[in-house]
Amino acid sequence: MRTLVATVFLLISAIAAVSQTPPAKADSKPLVLGVVDTIRSSRLGENRSLNIYLPEGYDPSAAARYPVIYLLDGGTDEDFIHIVGLVQFNSFPWVNRLPPTIVVGITNVDRRRDLTYQTSIDADRKRYPEAGHSDRFIDFIEKELQPYIDKTYKTNASRMLIGESLGGLLAAEILLKRPSLFDRYIIVSPSLWWDDGSLLRLSTVGFAAAVNKRTDVYIGVGKEGLGPGETPHVAEVDANVLADKLKSAKAANLTVFFDYLPQEDHATVSHQAVFNAFRLLFPSTKSPDR
Repeated sequence: MRTLVATVFLLISAIAAVSQTPPAKADSKPLVLGVVDTIRSSRLGENRSLNIYLPEGYDPSAAARYPVIYLLDGGTDEDFIHIVGLVQFNSFPWVNRLPPTIVVGITNVDRRRDLTYQTSIDADRKRYPEAGHSDRFIDFIEKELQPYIDKTYKTNASRMLIGESLGGLLAAEILLKRPSLFDRYIIVSPSLWWDDGSLLRLSTVGFAAAVNKRTDVYIGVGKEGLGPGETPHVAEVDANVLADKLKSAKAANLTVFFDYLPQEDHATVSHQAVFNAFRLLFPSTKSPDR
């Protein structure tokens, strides 16, 4: 499955989201943020690019193994850089909230195709004819991506999924349909308006039994108002309904946190929400006098 592993330098220019070349200096050198791997997906019929952040001190020859965060919209021009910053900050020894963690950013090829399921709304089928193949993408994550990461890197059993907007929709779909793929879910501003909110009507019969290990879920949403679908859906309401739906399933292994951030909107909520999620999902173990 692995066709190419390319180590790349993610430069200051990438962090600044600009393309100009920095002035040449004799003592200049690249600022390395991570590596880029390319894998071939038979499920998707294409190559997929992955941005990989390895924590400080990572040594492939050492015995230590690390949890993994899988990040949807994981391109350097999307969420990878700022989420890696949050992970690094929260795993600093003086913060000590997250353990040292690998981050796998899944870059997009066709976002709407991969992150949405089939819709019954005629207007959306015409507007987005490529949409509706999340089943293939979920298969890619389960059957190809996770095994590749576990084979290539020093991982342990802990897996987290982070998704925002359409990525949040996919994260919610995975949680409801294949909850055992991850043990922590950070679902930010999910696009639950898709297909007139049909995911919120999905039966939870058997869901509690499917949550067969400790699973923590954070759902965060800003003050966002109506979604773009033809049928009115208020993002804050839908996110709350999702949280209530999960809680009502009474799964013994499931803990759900709902977080409303009224000072943020759909464009600004993700960074603050993920920071809040880390605080809630990894309660501090510091002594009170620190």
